[in-house]
Amino acid sequence: MTDSRLSRRMLLAGAGGAAIAAPVLAQKLIDLHLPGGPSLRPLEPAFPGKGEVIVQRVRPPLLETPMSVFREGTITPNDRFFVRWNWDLPTEVKAADHRVAVGGAVKQAVSLTLDEVAAAGEHVDVVAINQCAGNGRGLSEPRVTGTQWGNGAMGCAKWTGVRLRDVLAKAGGTAPWAKRVRFAGLDVPLTDGAPQFIKSIPMDIAMRDDVLVAWGMNDEPLSLLHGFPLRIVVPGWFSTYWVKMLSTIEVLSDEEDPAHYMADTYRFPAAPVKPGDKDFPTVPITTMPPRAFITSHADGEAVARGEPLTLKGIAMGGDAALAKVDLVGAGLELPCELGPDEGPYAFRRWQVTIPAVTQDLAGIGVRAANAKGAVQPEVLVWNPSGYARNVIERITLRAL
Repeated sequence: MTDSRLSRRMLLAGAGGAAIAAPVLAQKLIDLHLPGGPSLRPLEPAFPGKGEVIVQRVRPPLLETPMSVFREGTITPNDRFFVRWNWDLPTEVKAADHRVAVGGAVKQAVSLTLDEVAAAGEHVDVVAINQCAGNGRGLSEPRVTGTQWGNGAMGCAKWTGVRLRDVLAKAGGTAPWAKRVRFAGLDVPLTDGAPQFIKSIPMDIAMRDDVLVAWGMNDEPLSLLHGFPLRIVVPGWFSTYWVKMLSTIEVLSDEEDPAHYMADTYRFPAAPVKPGDKDFPTVPITTMPPRAFITSHADGEAVARGEPLTLKGIAMGGDAALAKVDLVGAGLELPCELGPDEGPYAFRRWQVTIPAVTQDLAGIGVRAANAKGAVQPEVLVWNPSGYARNVIERITLRAL
């Protein structure tokens, strides 16, 4: 439960909005070590409310979290949290004027103020990872098209809001034949005739206890970059469904959604394919797979020969709780100790100690498995959009 007074303050905190000006890119660069290159990206802190982040694109903003941030804990600070927009976002949103239209296969279409959304039901906190479907795309071999992300298009936050099902209840509930719930926000296509960014989820997902209409992020109101005043939160699902600046909720009667970003993109092969394959059936990207990362050491770093070595990092279960993490590679397979559990959809810390380093640790990585039995693969499952990467990420440490 969350104090309703705090929640109301969070909803109204950004009533005047904020200007989002194009920053002047700094000369400081970071190397993402992308095999297909180019790998250098600017680090620019000039975006409103942002610290040092990796600038993949200025307009619409694509900002990546440096991997060093993930050494610091399971919760990603708001000012270092990645940002991904498909289209332009408004530079100002007035909370007092904002409305969320709820319609479609409901008893009575309604237009809700932010106060009415906040009063729709119990206030809920959910700790969950928000991850772009293309996270790690820039590491694909062979190279694929799209934003060349490193592995920092992800973050974990505490999200505060009301359950989506309680907001739907404000419209008298859904029809018995309702199949999906569709969302749209205030972002605007950059070119005439381009499709609006619209996403939808199946009704059984929409009715879950942890699927939210959220206004809070780590006990702060959502910023404009993160979707002020409201965004959808779908724990365990990729961030493409976490629609920002929510303005429309529509209940659909059809099993399939013909909207462009459902029917034509954010899809990947229904069965394995090879580079060059064409005309294969596809399915929508939906849930996240398990992943794990070494964050205590960087690739190529030197470690002391003959001494114990403790490695640390973060892991996720994806669409289910994390079950275990194992260190693998260089002739090793060691179970890792897991840190505190903040919920099935959150990052979890891990650590493991190698008793003594006797040689270079070439190609070591960590392998995560979740409670559903899904395990990170040894070899990349390639697809032409670079979606849902979860191959074991490996580094080499030099023994000196």
